[in-house]
Amino acid sequence: MRPLFALLWLFAFLLPLSAAESGWGGEVPAQAPAARKLKDVPSTETNIRKAVERALPQLWAGLEGYNATQTCFACHHHGVGLLAFGTARDRGYDIDAKKLQEQIDYISADLERSRLNFEKGKGPGAPGGGETDNTGYALLGLAAVGHKPNKATTAIVSYTLGHQKTRPYWCTLARRFPTEASSFATTALNIRGLLVYRNKDQIELSDKRIAEAKGWMLETPAKDNEDRVFRLIGLNAASADADEVKKATQELRKDQREDGGWGQLESMASDPYATATALYALHTAGGVAADDPSWQKGVRFLLGTQEDDGSWFVKSRSKPVQKQFDSGFPHGKDQFISCAATGWATAVLALATPLKK
Repeated sequence: MRPLFALLWLFAFLLPLSAAESGWGGEVPAQAPAARKLKDVPSTETNIRKAVERALPQLWAGLEGYNATQTCFACHHHGVGLLAFGTARDRGYDIDAKKLQEQIDYISADLERSRLNFEKGKGPGAPGGGETDNTGYALLGLAAVGHKPNKATTAIVSYTLGHQKTRPYWCTLARRFPTEASSFATTALNIRGLLVYRNKDQIELSDKRIAEAKGWMLETPAKDNEDRVFRLIGLNAASADADEVKKATQELRKDQREDGGWGQLESMASDPYATATALYALHTAGGVAADDPSWQKGVRFLLGTQEDDGSWFVKSRSKPVQKQFDSGFPHGKDQFISCAATGWATAVLALATPLKK
């Protein structure tokens, strides 16, 4: 898969057209989806636990199917999948330790193959996939399951610190909407990755870059839900003043719809991806309690939109950059964004589960 991405990115940078015009990434023009009818599922502990337990097998199937045909890390499957597994495990759900280690080993092997590139300041492949979009999600997933720093993660930190160093933030290059299309997301993920995986020799430079990124996030308005979600996560991770984090929290909260959800864009209906990422950011970065009425309303939206097979469906709005293949996750050509939505929703519902005493 990596040679294909390298070729696609080479064309994307050489062609004089924009990514959207060229077809190498970009957004598919489409009408906003109609609002879906929610199932009436009360947010009881029993219903929440059932929802998580139904979702986990689909996430496992998607990961195992992906690994069987591909050799490289995928943000939507591995990064968010490990976030879901780690969060669920920490909240008392039964997560198969052997299967989880197999996923960690798969990701670690892929990162190790790129380690020499990272040490030379190059991304994952040449010219390199999603660059720090990709490595940011990798460190997000590994951190969620408690993976310890090693030579590969140290090399990723070194690469991240040197990447786009003339900017006060990390710019997304992938243009895969919505998961890899926000520079706030790339910046927030990189900040979190640096804080978890830097070594003592990398602290000074990482502190400098984080401070610069915090300044950029404070000065730059968010344009859509993905921006607002990761602006809040990034400001919290960068230790912004409490008042600034509160303002970012309120900015995200005010976009909640009457149905309890959030939309990717103002013109789009509420969907599970936008809703789950918003709830995750509000709880983990904005300090919104799990029993907050509006947060619970969002939980009910997720419970009411879960498919019978345990997944959550979201229609893709990203132009494909590779030949379609079946990873084992439901929803055909919409499976990548649906897998990401299912991972985020599973993590949120795990956080909504009361800890067993």
